[in-house]
Amino acid sequence: MANTTAISAISVIDADMLLEHWQGHRRLTRKVIEAFPEKELYTHSIGGMRPFAELAMEMLKLAAGIHGVTGGAWDECKHYSWYGEDYTPPATKEELLAAWDDVTAELNDNWNKITAERFRERVNPFGNESWGGPAYSIIQYFIDNEIHHRGQGYVYLRSLGITPPGFWERW
Repeated sequence: MANTTAISAISVIDADMLLEHWQGHRRLTRKVIEAFPEKELYTHSIGGMRPFAELAMEMLKLAAGIHGVTGGAWDECKHYSWYGEDYTPPATKEELLAAWDDVTAELNDNWNKITAERFRERVNPFGNESWGGPAYSIIQYFIDNEIHHRGQGYVYLRSLGITPPGFWERW
């Protein structure tokens, strides 16, 4: 038992490391968006799954959730001009990448607003009272969601005969 207690007291990752981990995934996902031919980014689908541009919009919405995580209003996540009510992707890959970069900068700008206490507070993402947990857990969900959808992008790219970037290419 004493060993378990000692191990559980070790901090494995700090807030800055978590941000860098997330941004590494965001850099890799950006490379996946870049790898798509323009048309297929918006149209290619397998088995009824959404085209990758639509998946990217979901990832953008979740990353923009930094506003809610910081203690701000979750509806501030919709302030971006490229968001429609239904999160319709921008018309071009270039615009989608610009939106990706905007949210990346927003994430960096807002990260230090998350206090140590806030990381442990319960949050209800996007005002959903039935789903929530500690802010750090919600951030981990946002990262997991991106990894999941990026995996779909890898399958789409391979089905198009395109070799996706290496999953380790997060730098």
